[in-house]
Amino acid sequence: MGLLAAPAAWADLPLTVEDLITERGQWRLDLGLTYANLERQGVATGEPIEVQTGAATFVLLPTAIGERIDNSDTFVASLGLRYGLSEHTEIYGRLSALQSRQRSSEPGQISRSHSEGRLADLWLGLNHQFRPDRNGPALLGFAELAVLERQRAANAHARALTLGLTTYTAIDPIVFSLTGAYRLNRSRRDGGEQLQPGNLVLLHPSVGFAVNDRVTLSTGVQWTHRSTARRDGVRQGSDRSATDLVLAVGYGIARGNTLNGTLKLNASGRGGAEFRLNWLYTFQGAAAARSGNRRATGG
Repeated sequence: MGLLAAPAAWADLPLTVEDLITERGQWRLDLGLTYANLERQGVATGEPIEVQTGAATFVLLPTAIGERIDNSDTFVASLGLRYGLSEHTEIYGRLSALQSRQRSSEPGQISRSHSEGRLADLWLGLNHQFRPDRNGPALLGFAELAVLERQRAANAHARALTLGLTTYTAIDPIVFSLTGAYRLNRSRRDGGEQLQPGNLVLLHPSVGFAVNDRVTLSTGVQWTHRSTARRDGVRQGSDRSATDLVLAVGYGIARGNTLNGTLKLNASGRGGAEFRLNWLYTFQGAAAARSGNRRATGG
């Protein structure tokens, strides 16, 4: 739910929030591709690698106990579909797959590498706008459930839930926004072991600037805190916090057709960087035509 460009405007400027609600009866296609390069020196506890695929969404890549991961390259492709239930509510689904190459080493042993490609997860969610940006900041809420998550040896079903809020206000041509989210990970079986991934807290303030009627630039800071994971009741490492600088650009190709690019650079807590591209396309079907006719006739 970060601040990016889209073909909706205040004062004819493309200022809005990335996940503003899909119009009633319309469908939107959301395609994403994320590349993450992470450096984790000295980690040998089996803590998962996390790749951010959206403003408050993450894909977890489990690692083996005792494995020291020095460097990893991961590509995550996401396919999402959204549908407007009402003027203020939309539902959506998101499917992600990943391709990863990990290079690891242990003291006194030869370095080794491992590659894998697989389905990562499937989520179902809901976005709702509680208040528009009129007599005060807008307020939007979102909730999503992990229908499926791929572990190292098994699939987990309905074991993760994300809840969040976004508030924003536009002072033409600037938009200030703040997103907060909490991801709850419940215990699940992974082969012959009981895995309890750590829960995640996220805060992301940002400022966006409309350069013209097509381009929006934004910058912000993201803070995350992940609690310690457990495997068979044994703590895997310790709690971790991280701060990242987030830079983004949005380009409105046409009405209902937007391309967004986001670069996340680690400032503290861990090493690594991520780059994400998202394409959001609205299908202009019969519902859109009816809506346009109502507006044209004052209905």
